[in-house]
Amino acid sequence: MTSSALNPYLDLDPEVADALADGRPVVALESTIISHGMPWPQNVATALAVQAEVRAAGAVPATIAVIDGRLKAGLTTDQIDRLGRAGPRVAKASRRDLPFLLAGCVAPGSDPGLGATTVAATMIVAALAGIRLFATGGIGGVHRGAATSFDVSADLLELARTEVAVVCAGVKSILDIGLTLEVLETHGVPVIGYQTDRLPAFFSRDSGFCVDYRLDDAASIARVMRARWSLGAGGLASTWAAGPQGGLLIANPIPVEFSMPSALMEGAITAALADAEAQGVRGKRITPFLLDRVNALTGGHSLAANIELVLNNARLAAAVAVAFSAQG
Repeated sequence: MTSSALNPYLDLDPEVADALADGRPVVALESTIISHGMPWPQNVATALAVQAEVRAAGAVPATIAVIDGRLKAGLTTDQIDRLGRAGPRVAKASRRDLPFLLAGCVAPGSDPGLGATTVAATMIVAALAGIRLFATGGIGGVHRGAATSFDVSADLLELARTEVAVVCAGVKSILDIGLTLEVLETHGVPVIGYQTDRLPAFFSRDSGFCVDYRLDDAASIARVMRARWSLGAGGLASTWAAGPQGGLLIANPIPVEFSMPSALMEGAITAALADAEAQGVRGKRITPFLLDRVNALTGGHSLAANIELVLNNARLAAAVAVAFSAQG
């Protein structure tokens, strides 16, 4: 690892550091999918396959995590395997958790020094490293029942403040998709549909909601990214120059052949939510619990779909990263 002059807590993998220094395309990848999103050994195999997809599309992968109390942009195979085997013992790290992990203050039962980054934390580390594209499965959002629980993912506010474009298969279908879109709109985060007018719902291609804009090629998305992040430059109005312009959400539907029927998924989600309520599952535990229960209720089909949509998102993120680099 190469210690970065960008931040005293950040280490860049040498390949990632060289690519960034040369202006070559890099794609950030999150690590909660390794420790909390899938069981071992599928989690490690999927993480390595996602990296391979990014490389095949012409970009350098930078899987992000906290390892031994350091922010890492780019993981070795051994580090990925370590996260995968440790599983739930790895701290799930969002924005509020990073300082504690870096200071060595971890919760009882956690593997010391290890943190798997959520969408929000991955965006933060990517931005620190100078990485503009990030591929994930689905973002967090407003949970069902948020009117009483006030459970709203930090991912949404991170999208509003951090200049990273996030490629995903839409909002996780276990969430309240309509309210999630309302929060994104309130904070000025554009939702782009890649070759679709409809927002995908993670396992399914159509959530029933529309995207803000449809763009059909990577070059167009890259031009919008550059325009958004250039609005504060050159003495424009102070409202634009006041600070970072925030991120963009690029919604990429799961391939048709792997899409799951909306009615089937809704039934499994409803049952999983009832199980969570009965068992008192709350906070950080809720999303991995629901995904695990949905996978069990669908006979493992949702895990297979999850793997395919992540691979699909990695391919698109790499294509956009290549286009963004070429336009620079």
